[in-house]
Amino acid sequence: MVPVMASSSSAVGVVATVGGLAGASLAAHRGRRTAALAALAGAVGLGASEAVARNVRKEGEVVPLWQRIAVSTAMVAPLGWAAGRAGAGPRSVALATGALVGAMGLRPQKVAMGPMVGIAVGQAGYRGNAPTAVVASGTVLAYRTLSGLVFRDAQVSLLAEQVSAADLPFVVPRPARSRYVGTGYFAELAEELGADYTADAQDAGIIPSLDALAGPGLDPQDVDPLVREFYQHTTRFALDIVPEWRVWIRPGYLLYRSLVARPLGQASIPMNQREAQRGIRSRIDTISGVDGTVSVRGWIRSFADDDEPIMTGIYTTYTHEGCGYVSVGFPVPEGSFTATLLPEARPAGGLRLTSRAPGGHAGHYLTYVDTVADELTALVVSGFEEQLDVFVADGELRAEHAFWVFGFPFLTLHYRITRKPAS
Repeated sequence: MVPVMASSSSAVGVVATVGGLAGASLAAHRGRRTAALAALAGAVGLGASEAVARNVRKEGEVVPLWQRIAVSTAMVAPLGWAAGRAGAGPRSVALATGALVGAMGLRPQKVAMGPMVGIAVGQAGYRGNAPTAVVASGTVLAYRTLSGLVFRDAQVSLLAEQVSAADLPFVVPRPARSRYVGTGYFAELAEELGADYTADAQDAGIIPSLDALAGPGLDPQDVDPLVREFYQHTTRFALDIVPEWRVWIRPGYLLYRSLVARPLGQASIPMNQREAQRGIRSRIDTISGVDGTVSVRGWIRSFADDDEPIMTGIYTTYTHEGCGYVSVGFPVPEGSFTATLLPEARPAGGLRLTSRAPGGHAGHYLTYVDTVADELTALVVSGFEEQLDVFVADGELRAEHAFWVFGFPFLTLHYRITRKPAS
């Protein structure tokens, strides 16, 4: 465990602002004077509770659950108020809020529980003619409290706070500096770094050499030459994707995609095979230093018809205690989501990259990047797992990319990988 340092007071200020907005939203129906007083009370109350929560938490832990419930309850109040101003009623606001927080819970049980709580709170709010801000906050409060009582194992845990990037070699510390990632991310990053940028690099791979992945579970010399070529010369190949979503995750993913992925320009996976038939454009952008050495390799996948972003990832390799790893960083505003995968050999020369490995660095990490102080704060995202198998079948490349949450499979991406025609 990397040492955890004391938190900065800036977090208390942010939470106090959330409390102020929540107080104003919850009391807006009572007039401006009351709303202003409620805003002051909300800012002082929630800010003070955040300060207390950060002081009483134990080393290596996130802020206590009661404070996380309070903050999330406050965060939805302005959204509920805005929905009411737009004409939505208590029942529809509660149902939408319940569906959203349920989807964010990821587990199938939580996904189903969210709308059920929303229906119950919405009906009570409708009978009592409650303001939509109150209904939205009440839905989150009820859901988070019930969820905390039923599901005791943490979904995230604090790994490190305010440490240098060198302390976390399994994290890719490249954030998005704006609210939109998109396909132009690497051009903006190169300009920021003052480095040379190559768009759609020719004959480039997501990793420079498969030999960097050598370790106890993999001898790179045993990997099929076609699999090696795909990793080292990815741009020689075209991809076709067939997504296979489990039914229980679909409602939550549709909400996530509409509210988060598409506005962010990141992690917007095709919903079905019909959408995947728009075609996939796969390319690699590179950023090089003054000596010409490639320092950043970005694999961009987008829809071929209009270049709408699907996934933008930074691919790196590193070795720890004689074992090679692949770390893939997906930039998000002020941070990144990193998947660190352990290489393993598959039969007949195939290659497996997996986070389903006990011990070591394999896993998923959500990182806040303080670019001013050049420090990282990282969370371990427990329960989220993935496994990518690349292999040769009947002389052609194939890949299966599977995802689980708390042991429940929710998505498998089936890839057909073909060599592009010679130009």
